Amino acid sequence: MSKPAILIIEDSASLALGFAAQLEEAGYEVALAATLAEARDALANTRFSAALLDLQLPDGDGLSLLEQRDETSPAFVVITADGSLSRAIAAMRLGAFDFLVKPVAGTRLLATIRAAVEQSKTAPAKAVIKPVEDGTRFHGFIGQSPVMRAVFRTIEQVADSRASVFVTGESGTGKEVTAEALHAESRRRNKAFVAINCGAIPENLLESELFGHVKGAFTGAIENRIGAAKAADGGTLFLDEICEMELKLQVKLLRFIQTGMIQRVGSAQAEPVDVRIVCATNRDPLREVAEGRFREDLLYRLNVIPIHLPPLRDRGDDIVLLADRLTESIAQEERRPGLQLSAASRAKIRAHSWPGNVRELQNALRRSVVIGEGDQIEISIPSGPAAMPETLPPPSFKPAFTEPSGTPAPSPVIPHTELAFEGMTLAQIEHLAIEAALKRHGGNVTRAAKELAVNPSTIYRKLEKQRVQSG
Repeated sequence: MSKPAILIIEDSASLALGFAAQLEEAGYEVALAATLAEARDALANTRFSAALLDLQLPDGDGLSLLEQRDETSPAFVVITADGSLSRAIAAMRLGAFDFLVKPVAGTRLLATIRAAVEQSKTAPAKAVIKPVEDGTRFHGFIGQSPVMRAVFRTIEQVADSRASVFVTGESGTGKEVTAEALHAESRRRNKAFVAINCGAIPENLLESELFGHVKGAFTGAIENRIGAAKAADGGTLFLDEICEMELKLQVKLLRFIQTGMIQRVGSAQAEPVDVRIVCATNRDPLREVAEGRFREDLLYRLNVIPIHLPPLRDRGDDIVLLADRLTESIAQEERRPGLQLSAASRAKIRAHSWPGNVRELQNALRRSVVIGEGDQIEISIPSGPAAMPETLPPPSFKPAFTEPSGTPAPSPVIPHTELAFEGMTLAQIEHLAIEAALKRHGGNVTRAAKELAVNPSTIYRKLEKQRVQSG
């Protein structure tokens, strides 16, 4: 069996020879090119599995090789200095497999080349995953508006890249659905997709959840744990609410991305991990950097391929299409098959701004299905800045308290509360309270959890349970 061939395109002879020695020792066949002209000649005469590409070459810009690549081209791994990260990111957007920053650790070099060679081997085998026949579904999404079709095209185009993807958008727009679609469209689909919510896990435990720990590393570490990064080895690691991550851990995440190595809490040994990172936030990452809550160098590393999800109000006719599909699904779950939205309900749905996006629409439809009568759904959409159901207690509601004298104070009168909650389960009432708190705090889970006197992880867990139940 012939050795995989690697082309090193680097004008520094000492660096090129150093890379070549490491790759040859690892079992690769290596060729060298010091200029664009030599690289083009080598690529025209030899089929390479991967190529190390320096962008600053004596006779031109290495990006031109990426612009001219075709199905016979190798997987390009860009090598660059710290000062030209922006150009490395441009290379990723042109289809480079990955990029490395000089000086490159030997373990990182070999792990990246190994992954690039593997991609070259499997390139012809990629299956094309098509949307459902009616053209309105794409993985977990429902929609066919131009803005969503642009999102779907981006997902298809970048799914096989190893470049990090940064997904932004308001709460409820489908950021985790995007991450799952990227994984499903990629060659990594047969490996694990691991999601970790950076805002739902206490700071002192997040490092262990992400990188793992060894037995005895801290109180409560009663056994070894591999962590999310290792669990996703060969697959995709989704970091939700990335801007909630503390600065100290951001440094360790940056090191992991740069080196491809993890170190479990309490361990002195580093382990290689091959993951594709997708992260998401409903905040403005540039503002987070400007206000000192997020590292700029980490943002550079993560925001290689940005995907912004539009709010529901900007998706045109998608909103009614989505409402129909959700109504059908919820009606089946609630054992009321055949329910349809009335014409008046459709008009209300089109007119509402849906600040809570798909999640708000989903909840409004579920309420209407549960408490409605007849064969048609008459949806009730609350008005006002809070955009929450009138059935919720007003913000001024306070639980009964005891006067200093010890005499119980009379409970405040809450008009129609019993009737408002009639027919609803405790879980549904609880979910309404969570949604109200989230809206009062602009989607900030930490502040909403503080108001409700629960752990943020409780809110995430209940929202996820609701999402799963709603399909």
